[in-house]
Amino acid sequence: MALRGPKVWLWRWRRNPLKRRADRVEAWVVLGVWTLTVLAGGLAGTTVSRSVEDGLARERVEWRPLVARLAERAPGTATENARVSRAEHVWATARWTAADGSRHSGQLRVPAGSAAGTPVTVWTDAEGRQVTRPVTETQARVRALLIGGVAGLGGAVVPLVAGRALRSRLECRRIDRWDAEWARFGPMWGRTTG
Repeated sequence: MALRGPKVWLWRWRRNPLKRRADRVEAWVVLGVWTLTVLAGGLAGTTVSRSVEDGLARERVEWRPLVARLAERAPGTATENARVSRAEHVWATARWTAADGSRHSGQLRVPAGSAAGTPVTVWTDAEGRQVTRPVTETQARVRALLIGGVAGLGGAVVPLVAGRALRSRLECRRIDRWDAEWARFGPMWGRTTG
C-alpha cells in the first residue's frame, strides 16, 4: 500500500513549478467534464420529467369513462364466485358507444359470473378507443420523477464516459512523452563527469 499525504482540495489548480502543460489541460478537462455532466444530467432529467408529467396530465383531461354493457355472461358462476372470493375478476367482452356515435367493443375485467347486459365502466380516449384508467396527479408526479431520474442519469453518463476517454488519451500521451524523455536522458545518468 502506498503512503499518501493529506488530501489537498483543488490540487489541480495550485501553483507548482513542476506542473506541466498536460497537467493544466487535464485540470480544465476535469472541470469541463463535471460541468457538462451536471448540466446534461439535469437538463435531460428535467426535460423528460416535464414531458412525462404533461403527457399524463393530457391523458387525465382527454380520457373519459363511459358505461359499457357486457356482451355475454362473464365466466364463472355465483356459487364459484362466493366460494373462491368476492373480489375475483375475469376477462369478458363488453360493448359501448363513443361520444361520436361509433360502436366499439373490448375485453374488460369484471366480477366473475356477471350477467350479460351488466353495466361496467370503460375508459376511452377522444376517438372512443379503450384505454387504461388515467393515473392520479400524485401517481403522475412519482412516475415523472422516476423516469426523469433515469433519463438524467443516462444523460449524465455520456459526458462522463467521453471525459474519461479523453483523460485516458491524455494519460497515454503523457506516458509516451515520459518514455521519449527517459530514452534521451536515461543513458546519461550512468556517466561521470571529469
